[in-house]
Amino acid sequence: MAKIINLIIDDKPVQVEEGKTVLEAAQKAGIYIPTLCYHPVLKPFGACRLCVVEIEKMRGLLTACTTPATEGMIVRTNTPALQEERRGLMELILSEHPHACLDCERRERCSPDDICLRNAGVTERCVTCPKNEHCELQMVADYIGVTESKLPYTFRNLPVHQDEPLVDRDYNYCILCGRCVQMCQDVRGISAISFVNRGSADIVGTAFDKPLQESGCRFCGACVEVCPTGALLDKKGRLHPELEKEAV
Repeated sequence: MAKIINLIIDDKPVQVEEGKTVLEAAQKAGIYIPTLCYHPVLKPFGACRLCVVEIEKMRGLLTACTTPATEGMIVRTNTPALQEERRGLMELILSEHPHACLDCERRERCSPDDICLRNAGVTERCVTCPKNEHCELQMVADYIGVTESKLPYTFRNLPVHQDEPLVDRDYNYCILCGRCVQMCQDVRGISAISFVNRGSADIVGTAFDKPLQESGCRFCGACVEVCPTGALLDKKGRLHPELEKEAV
């Protein structure tokens, strides 16, 4: 039987099994910590850093998804400094992700057919994305409170792959969370997709930009299931987004 440890998160006593992370301890206690790269079936690696927390007697801001919970630990998850850090991280993400609706006060009232009063292009609007209203990026941005992005938005103009079986890939929506890569490589053991290029040119793709059917993909849909945005979609979900919403 696993040892139970005691810690305090946001002034709330929490008990959790030894070996669990701070994020898992917070989730068990019903305390929300935002994250985009974490998924319960994948190994955490702190790519998005949105889950940063403050821990007494430890220097700097630590990612809750990779920090082990220890006996007597005192954690804070929602201080002004943390929210400011998260807003800065979110601005970096949104600088290369369509987000015209995320900081618009009309977002809850708009439909895809409405004329955008901000004159945003179709590819910049959340309401035209099949994942609208069940996109994790939307939910996290709402929690953090994105009211204005200070960084300019750059459309990456990456090719959209819609001529492959079962799956559509539009990496203009990709936030490089790494979930799909981990799922394909570590869980499914296929490695049909991976990170390609380096630095600012880093994207998810196939070796030599081959079509999925030539990269070893088995079209299991596991990568689509863990994608937090509209970068990966099964064709049925794109044609009938209401089916995606019902599945959430």
